[in-house]
Amino acid sequence: MSTAIRHDWSLAEVNALFALPFNDLLFQAQTVHRQHFTPNEVQVSTLLSIKTGACAEDCKYCPQSGHYNTGLERERLLEVEKVLRQAQAAKDKGATRFCMGAAWSNPKQRDMPYLIEMVRGVKAMGLETCMTLGMIDTEQAQSLASAGLDYYNHNLDTSPEFYGEIITTRTYQDRLDTLQHVRDAGMKVCCGGILGMGESANDRSALLMQLANLPEHPESVPINMLVKVQGTPLENVDDMDAFDFVRAIAVARIMMPASHVRLSAGRSRMNEQMQALCFFAGANSIFYGDKLLTTDNPEADADMQLFAKLGIRPEQRQDVSDEAHALALADAIKEQQQAPLYHAVN
Repeated sequence: MSTAIRHDWSLAEVNALFALPFNDLLFQAQTVHRQHFTPNEVQVSTLLSIKTGACAEDCKYCPQSGHYNTGLERERLLEVEKVLRQAQAAKDKGATRFCMGAAWSNPKQRDMPYLIEMVRGVKAMGLETCMTLGMIDTEQAQSLASAGLDYYNHNLDTSPEFYGEIITTRTYQDRLDTLQHVRDAGMKVCCGGILGMGESANDRSALLMQLANLPEHPESVPINMLVKVQGTPLENVDDMDAFDFVRAIAVARIMMPASHVRLSAGRSRMNEQMQALCFFAGANSIFYGDKLLTTDNPEADADMQLFAKLGIRPEQRQDVSDEAHALALADAIKEQQQAPLYHAVN
């Protein structure tokens, strides 16, 4: 019988999960994972920055914030045609979901027609669509949903208690309001957070409790490990312990059994063994490609080789008759099996 979906977690319960012996925690997470998902499938997404830099928010982790000098050049919103070319390339490489991110506090009304064109164009290719544009209101959410947007990403980032140490230009409630607008419009929610920003263990528990106690669990839960960028206030924060990160993946899997848990930013700093532990702990979604907005991501061929070593295959969409875009990556992985599998890990 599948694990019950709960929305009433207490902080003490979450802390108790984190305190379990490592092997016991991973065994419990893997057991829950197998009750809800095919154990050796991983959902594959590609992320494109459609508007880079000069964001008005002061998120201390973000190289795109206009408050910090990180050497990142400001770019205008990409033309629709360029976005669609990138989406086609992502599909050809095996991605099943195409995510578009813009460095905004919120989209302006003048930008909405272009965003809607992007969604319609990507959707027409048979890809799932996702956007992250900052805060959106009820009308904007309805417009994007009507255009065919499947997912909207808006992370909580951290616990309510630690939030003010990281961001001051928008409130925690602002983020919750945006998530509600997305739900009310009928879209799926992609919502997670960032670990390794100097938060306490209690803050990590509180973040996962917030996510799991939402009225509906996010369909996708990205768990990011901070990528330290020179020029941001967090550039010198202490590194997060690898086992603590794997524990967070496992606890997220147990608390949100039917959600895709995404191994997201920070993978470029994880060796193959750490990534394998994350998959065993219940991570079953990744971003595929060389960039996550503006930060590095493991090279695509490295992902293929790791998938081949672990016997993992890309998750295929069940609602699309043309499955070629999912099979393309599977074929590429098979090709990698013919090549030497062992190489220097990161």
